Amino acid sequence: MHLSRVTAFLFFFYFSLAVSGLQRLKLTPERGTTLNISNQVKGSACKVCSGERRRCDTSLVLKDNTPVEVEFDCRQPEDVFRVEIIRNIECTTKSCGGDIIQADTGLHPLLDFHRTFTWNLKASVPKAVQVDFTKVGLRQMSPSANCPDRHAYALKAFQATGTVVIGKYCRAGPISGAQILNKGSFSLDAPPGLKVQSDQFGVSVGEEIKSFAKITVSLPQQSSSLELLSPNFPESFPDDDVMEWYFHMDAKHKATVEFQDLTQPRCLKKKTAAEYHSQSRAAVVLGLTDTQPVQNRGDFSLTLRNCEMDRRRADSPGLAVKIKVSASRASSPVLCGVDLRKIKVLSLHLERLRKASECEMKMNSVTMEKITVPSGSVTQLSFQDCLPDDVLVTASGVIGCTHIKDCLKLPVPLSVPSLPSCLPVPLSAVTWALRPPLHGTVELTSSIGALQQHLPRKPCNDSIITVSEDDGTTVGHFCPQGAIQKVQIHTNVSVTVTRRGGQALRPALKPLLTACMKEEIAERYIFTVSPKRDKSVLLATPGWPEGMESYATVSWIVSLPAKMEAHLMFVNLSQPKCANRHTNIRVQRIGSLEEDYSRREDEELEETSVAENFYLNMSNCMPETGHFKVITEITLQKSTNKMLVTIVSVVAALVLLFLLVLVVVCFVIKKKKKKLEHEVSIYNANGTDFLAGHNSFPKSREDNESHVYASIEDTLVYTHLLRKGEEMGVYTESDTYQPFPGQTYPQRPLASKDGNNMEVAVYQEYPLSNQEAPPLPNRPPSHNQALVDNVIYQSQPSMEEHSAKMGPRLEPEGGD
Repeated sequence: MHLSRVTAFLFFFYFSLAVSGLQRLKLTPERGTTLNISNQVKGSACKVCSGERRRCDTSLVLKDNTPVEVEFDCRQPEDVFRVEIIRNIECTTKSCGGDIIQADTGLHPLLDFHRTFTWNLKASVPKAVQVDFTKVGLRQMSPSANCPDRHAYALKAFQATGTVVIGKYCRAGPISGAQILNKGSFSLDAPPGLKVQSDQFGVSVGEEIKSFAKITVSLPQQSSSLELLSPNFPESFPDDDVMEWYFHMDAKHKATVEFQDLTQPRCLKKKTAAEYHSQSRAAVVLGLTDTQPVQNRGDFSLTLRNCEMDRRRADSPGLAVKIKVSASRASSPVLCGVDLRKIKVLSLHLERLRKASECEMKMNSVTMEKITVPSGSVTQLSFQDCLPDDVLVTASGVIGCTHIKDCLKLPVPLSVPSLPSCLPVPLSAVTWALRPPLHGTVELTSSIGALQQHLPRKPCNDSIITVSEDDGTTVGHFCPQGAIQKVQIHTNVSVTVTRRGGQALRPALKPLLTACMKEEIAERYIFTVSPKRDKSVLLATPGWPEGMESYATVSWIVSLPAKMEAHLMFVNLSQPKCANRHTNIRVQRIGSLEEDYSRREDEELEETSVAENFYLNMSNCMPETGHFKVITEITLQKSTNKMLVTIVSVVAALVLLFLLVLVVVCFVIKKKKKKLEHEVSIYNANGTDFLAGHNSFPKSREDNESHVYASIEDTLVYTHLLRKGEEMGVYTESDTYQPFPGQTYPQRPLASKDGNNMEVAVYQEYPLSNQEAPPLPNRPPSHNQALVDNVIYQSQPSMEEHSAKMGPRLEPEGGD
C-alpha cells in the first residue's frame, strides 16, 4: 500500500512542552496498518506512554484507527526508539490486495526516528506471491555493507522451521523480481534523518515454485558481473532446502558461474549440489566444488540444494557461499566477402535496425550503421554479435534509357539474386527503378505464368510484386498464377519484390518478371488479360484501395477462349462527386465501333456479358469529394449463338402461329360438318320432305322449310343453271326433276369412285316404262361428272361411322 495513504491516516500532531521538556505525539493509525514503537537500546529506562491513565512501557502498538496521544518520558526518544509501520498484503489464487508503494509524506515529525516500512506478504497455496522490481532494480549486498543512497531492502521467507533472510539489497541492480512461497515479507530500512524516495513495487500472484524463494536476475547486454549470496549469509543455508535463481540473458552472451567463499556442511542425507536448467538442453547437476559449465544458450536457472546437515556439534558448519556470475559477449567477428560482379544492375544495402543492440557492422574495417555495396564490386564485410533482428538487407537497381532507339530491345530479367550465407540475415526485398524515355512505356511480363492481383478475396500466398509510381502511388500488388499476361505503364515505375509476412526472399531459377521499354500508349495503364475457363478473375483499378488519380485512364484488353463469353460484375465500387468531367466505365468489343456498355458516376452499374474479345476502359474525373475505385469480377461461361437463337425463335414463333391457325380452321370445319350431319334432307316419294332426327309430323312442302338449307355445299348449288338453260332453250320442263307420285322400287346403290359402297339417294325409274328417259343436255364432262358425283338428295351415314371405309373425303370444286 502507498505509504502516503498510510501516513494520511496517521495524523501526527507534534509539539514540545516547555514546562516538562518531553515530546508528545497524537497518532491515528489506518485500519489494517499497525504502528509499532519499541525501545531498541538495552538498559535504557526510556518509555513510551499513552492513554488517559498514562500507561507506560518500553514498546507501544497502535492500530484499529483509534486516535492516541503518545508521550515519551525521555528527552531524546529518537536515539532509543524505532518505529515500524506494517501493512499486510494477502493474495488469492488470482489477485493480490494491493501494491507496495513507499513514501514518507506526512511523516516529518518521525524523520529523526529510525523507521522500517514492512509489507507482510501471504500467498495462496500452491501459488507463490511475486514482487516486481523492474522499475527500480535491486542488487544484493553483504549484510555489513551500506547502500549509497541508504535505502536498504530485505526479503524474508517465513517457513515452519523459522524465518529465512533471502537477502539484503540496494537500489539500481539487475534483480528484477522475487517470488516467495507461502509467507514472507519485504521491508525498507530508513535510518534517522533519511527522506524516503517514492517508489512502487507491483505485487501479483506468482508460479507454483518448488523452492522457498525464486529470484529473477536480468543480465545486461554488455559485459558485466554480479555477486549473489546464499540465504542467511554468512549464516547457514536452511537445512535440507532449495533456493532458485533465474537468469535472463541475451542470446549473444555467455555466462560463467563461480562459487566463492564456500562453506559446506557435514551431511547426514543427500549432498549439496548445483542444478542447471535451460530451454535448449537437459538439466545438469554438479557438486559445488566442481567446475561449473558455461551458459551460452540464452536464459538458464541455477538451483542450490542443501543436504540434511549434521548439526549435533556446535562447531559443525552450515552451507554458505558467494555466487559470482559473469556475462560477456559470446561471439567473435564474422568475415563475409560479397561479390556482385555477376549480379547485373543491383546494389546491396545493409542497415542496422536496433540502435540499442551490440551488432557491429564493418566494411573494409570501418564501422558503419549503413553499408552500400555498389553493383559489380567485390567488398569485404564483417559482423559481430549481429542477430537476424538487428540487420535489414535489401537490393536495388536502375534500368532506363533516354531515347527509344537507345533502349534495350531484349527484355531485362528481374530476378532475385543469390547472396552469400555469411550475411547475418537473408535478402528481404529487391527494387528495380524503371525509367522509360519521355514518350516511352514500361512493359512488364511474367516469366513464370500470368499474374494476379493481391486482393482481400484472392490474396497472394508467397512472393508479392509491388508496382508503384515515383510519387508513391501504387499501381497494384501482383503475384503469379493469375490471368494478367502483360502490364503497360506510361510513366516511371518501381518494381519491388517481397515475401508475405516479411520472410526472406529465395532465389529462383527463372526471373519473376521481364521488363522492356516500348512506344508510348494512349492510356496511362493497359493490362492484357486472358481469363481461364475454371477461374474467375478480379481486376482492381490502379491505386487500389486508395483510388485512381484525377483524370487517370486504364484499359484492360480481355481475350476469351473459343466458344466462351465473359460475365462482368462490378464489386467494391466507390464513385466520387466530380468537380470536372465524369467517371466512365465502358465495355466495347474489339473491332466494333459501338459500345456494348457505358456508365458514368451518376448512373447505376449493372452486370453485363460479352461474347467476344473486348476492351474494358475506365477513366476518372476531377473529384470534388470521394475516390474512384472498383473491382471487376470476370467469370467465363459457355457462349450462345445469338443469330441462331434469333432464327430459331422466329421459326418457332411462325410454327406456333401456323399450328394455332390450323387448329382454328380444323375446329371451324369440324363444327360445320357436325351441323351438316344433323341437317340432311330425306327424300319422300309421297312428295313430302322432312329432316332426319325430327319426330314431329312432317309438314307439307308449302308449309315446311325443307327447301331452305342452313348450309349448302358448292357442288349442290346447280338449279339456277337449269333455269338459265330453260330460258336459253337448252332445257325444257321435262329436263327438270319432278317428284314421282307412283310406286317406288328398290335399286342398288351407286358406287363411289374409290370403289367403296356408299349409300346414296335411291333413284326412282321414270313412270313410263316403255319410254326412255328424257335425254340430258349437252354439258361439259366436268359438269356431268359433278352432277353424278354430287346428287342432292342423298342419305348418308354419319362421318364417324364410315370415315374408315370412305377414305379421304373429296372436297367440292368451286367457291362459296
